[in-house]
Amino acid sequence: MRALVATVVVLAFAGFATAEDKVDAKKLIGKWEPAEQPKGGQMVFEFTEKGKVTIQFTFDGVTKSLEGTYKVDGNKIELTRADGKDKTGTLVVSKLTDDELVGKEESGKEINLKKIKPKK
Repeated sequence: MRALVATVVVLAFAGFATAEDKVDAKKLIGKWEPAEQPKGGQMVFEFTEKGKVTIQFTFDGVTKSLEGTYKVDGNKIELTRADGKDKTGTLVVSKLTDDELVGKEESGKEINLKKIKPKK
């Protein structure tokens, strides 16, 4: 479980960015989940219009949340935790559509998220 939680934290605040294109911050707004959820767990990222991000993760029936802020800079999404540790990470975005977010963390790990559609 510790390894999964560590992965969540790294994933959440590692780093986001794109090669040539600028990220359309409006497409980022909403709830996202990994295309493949971690084994034994579930994660949801929520980006708001006001630059806030919440990452909720559940492992072995225990749910926790991390809050922070994000800023879009060209093809990068910079995330900063709001827990007093001021840890910042950047994701380099290679693809952002209405339904999909693909990027690489600073470590080189690829991240693939899909947008959660609101229930009607």
